Amino acid sequence: MKVVYASRTGNVESIVNRLGADALKIESGNETCSEDYVLFTYTDGYGDIPSEVEDFLSANSDHLKGVVVSGDTGYGEAYCQAGDKISEMYGVECLYKVENDGTDEDIEKISNLLK
Repeated sequence: MKVVYASRTGNVESIVNRLGADALKIESGNETCSEDYVLFTYTDGYGDIPSEVEDFLSANSDHLKGVVVSGDTGYGEAYCQAGDKISEMYGVECLYKVENDGTDEDIEKISNLLK
């Protein structure tokens, strides 16, 4: 399945690269995707959806099938909240929450979800 992702610090990009997935990077939010995809995103601020991801989803949510989110447990309750918010807003499953750029075990589990 197509992967669409946003990465600010490089953690999400590292995950996507390690998966070897067919991927589209969200940079401005003006990108388009006309096929089914899983969104990989980070959590911004204190549990927020990154603005470029919000812009992208406002025009491309029809093909969204699930979300994988990266976060830092140091943020407590805000950990990976962007994934929870997207899941609720768009009626898709938050497939996986990963700490920063994940472990090899995380990558294997995510890879299996995409099959």
